[in-house]
Order: sequence, then C-alpha cells, then structure tokens
Amino acid sequence: MISFESLKAEYERNWARLEIRPGRLAEANAVARKALNGKATYQQIERLTGVPWHFAALCHYRESNFDFDTYLGNGEPLHRVTTIVPKGRGPFATFVDGAVDAFRIENFVGAQDWGIARMLFRLEAFNGFGYHAKGVNSPYLYGGSTLYGPPEARAGKFVRDHVFDSNHVDSQLGTAVILHAMMALDSSITLDDAPQFAGRAEPEDDAAATIVLMQQALNKLGANPPLAEDGISGPKTRAAVSQFQQHNGLRDTGLLDAATVAAITRATQGTAGQTADLSHVLTRLEDLAQVLRPSSGGTTLPATIPGNTLPATNDPINLFERLFSLVNRAAPLPAPVNPTTPAPVDQLKQVVDLLGALLNKDGKPMLGQVNGALGETIGKLLDGKKTALGIGGSLITALLSSVTASPNAGGLAGLLGTIVSAVPGLGQFAMPISLALAAWGVLGKMEKWAQGTAPPPKLTT
Repeated sequence: MISFESLKAEYERNWARLEIRPGRLAEANAVARKALNGKATYQQIERLTGVPWHFAALCHYRESNFDFDTYLGNGEPLHRVTTIVPKGRGPFATFVDGAVDAFRIENFVGAQDWGIARMLFRLEAFNGFGYHAKGVNSPYLYGGSTLYGPPEARAGKFVRDHVFDSNHVDSQLGTAVILHAMMALDSSITLDDAPQFAGRAEPEDDAAATIVLMQQALNKLGANPPLAEDGISGPKTRAAVSQFQQHNGLRDTGLLDAATVAAITRATQGTAGQTADLSHVLTRLEDLAQVLRPSSGGTTLPATIPGNTLPATNDPINLFERLFSLVNRAAPLPAPVNPTTPAPVDQLKQVVDLLGALLNKDGKPMLGQVNGALGETIGKLLDGKKTALGIGGSLITALLSSVTASPNAGGLAGLLGTIVSAVPGLGQFAMPISLALAAWGVLGKMEKWAQGTAPPPKLTT
C-alpha cells in the first residue's frame, strides 16, 4: 500500500540530488518567472486555505499552464460547470474561488505539514503513483532533471490511460524542477520540514481509511481496471467512482461524498448475499416496536408495517424520523410492573431473541455484541450517547455538506461556508459515521433491554 511514510525518504533523497539539466535551465527559469508573476493571486489562496502560495502555483502550472480562466482542480474553463473529474464544480466567479474549492476537495485545507517530502507526495497524487510500479521517477515531478530520462536515469511515460511506453520521454518540466527554479529566483520561498503539531495526522491521512474501504468495495463490484487499494483518491479511483455514480443514479462527480459511500456499501453487501441493510434492520425493529406498544384502545397494533408506507432510507431526514419514532415506541413503559404479568422488558427480550435468530448470519447473531462492536474503550466512552450524537451529527453534517463555501457570502450562509472551509471533509465523511452511530445506539438499546441490563423504568407521578 502506498503511503506518505513509505515514500518520505525517497522524496527527501531525490530532492537533495535534484539537478536541472543544463539544456532545460533557461526553460525552467522562464516557467518559474511566470509562476512568480501570479504570486499575489496565489497568496490570496494561501490566506483563505493555508496552502502555501508556491504549491498553488505548481498545481496551476501542471493543470493549465498558468491560465487564470481555468478551474484549478482539472484545468477546465472557470465560468461553466466542470465535465471531467471532479465533475459538477462551478461555475466560479474568480480563479481564487475555484482554487479554494479544489483544495477543499483534496483535503488540503487545514494541512500543517508542507515540508518538501509531503509537498512532492501531494503533487504526485494529482497525477497518480503508477510510475513507482514501473521503477521510474515520475516525470510529473522530475521531468527536465537528471532524475528522469537517459543517460542518468530511466525514461518512460503513460502515453494514455493504462498504456506505458518505456522508451518515451515526457517533454514537460516536472513540478519539483519548477519549484527548484522558483527558489533560486525568490528567496522568500522556504520549506519548513517540521509540522506545527508533531504527530498530528494530516487531513488526507484521516480520509485514507474510508478511501481504502471504498477502493476494496469497488474492486469487489468489478472495477475495471482494478484499483490500487492505497487510500488515495487519485485519477483511477475517481474515474471508478464516477462510473459507479452513473450506473446507480447518483450525481456524477467522481467524489466520494456521503451518498456515494452509502450506495457503494449497500451494493457490496448485495453482491455478498448479505441482508444486513440498514433499511432491513430498521423495518424489523419497527415491527418489534409495534408488538410492544399497544394502541390507545387496548388492542395490539399490527406486527408489520406495509412496505409501501415506509419512507425511503436514502433520505436522511426520514431515516432520523424513523429512528426517533423507534426509540419512543420501543422504550419500556414508565409504569409500575405488575408481578403477575410479564414485564415489558421480558416481552422485549423474547421478541429480540426471535429477531436475533432472524438476523442470524453464519451462526453468529448480529445482536448481542452491538455495544462492543468498536471495542470496549470506545463503547464505554460513547455509552448512552451514541444515538444522540449520531442523529445530531448527521443533521449538522447534512446541512454543512450542502453549503458551498464562498468568501463573498454573508449572514448564515457565510458563517456555514466558513465552517465548511475550515473543516476539510466535514460533510464528505462525517455523515456515514454519524449515521452509523445513530443506528449503533438504537441497536445497543435493544441489546440492553433484551439482556435485562437496562436501568428499570422510572415511576411517574
């Protein structure tokens, strides 16, 4: 698996050895001067995102050769909606607006480590890490230097998707070469190798675990070509995500938003023959609640709810309403327990035992270890709080993820936009986590009642 830590030493070693070929030096200096001409604009981006201005300049060079009428994320025209990954972005009023959006998608906003190794890692991620498998230094970084191409080093280029020509030499200058030339012309550019907070994970590292799971899932679903399960949302991964979105009626962006993560997870469960879909579990839990709670007239409510009356579980608001309703209906009755009749908890235990048998998978009931599913320490930390945290967090992240950050917005929209920009990936990955917490909390309550470990009902006066 490719990771920053596995490549860090190589980047540092290559940077220390980097020499611009004499025949390319004049060209490198000319490109570096173009980058310096846009310094004021790049510094605006740095003030809004924390991304160093010289890094923004390097991205701009490779994506669109310093054209300020393009979107930094893919080089498409700035004033229309993008049609290649990342799709559906824009239009943007200014280059700065588009750059802020692109860096937010890449989880660069809020990053602390901008040393040379991390910077080269992020630059190479834009283009993909396929050259490592070919034993060639990436021309995206080192083109025009003695680290790429004969006689000092190996040549080679991906001339088109998935086609590598070992004899082809990329003629474009690499970003590390341009940075080297920029530093020779502008002494204000410094590379701080020490993050402000030692040991702090970078935003893209936090997202890597989810990306790996999605890459594994897409491979199970038949991604072609198969994806490297490296935790990096590179060009191939985004193309596979885009293809999945097109085939499943989702908004085609190529990005792993909350809806796409949920859909990929559901699709993977379907291919494995599993029936533990959240809607399936909720439906059975609702049936359980109906058995426990008699109607006001004293008759028992139907044990099943017609399927066509259930709201779609891909609508977060409807899902939360069902969770709230389930907790309210299935909670033990706040009244004295009559010793001559079965206690509500006992009734619940019998039905949950039946439910556990129905949900039994490979001889292991799905209920019974719910609160221990993520480990004893986390379980104790979140005990009694999972449902509230999950529901509240999901509502908040649903709201924030729908807001497009804009430096010109005012009022509530401006405030929410500021929050979204300040917390990279907030809506993209927090929603599935919050939703899982909510479902985990509800199932945990069921488990406690079934095992008789729930606190006794409080008497009301």
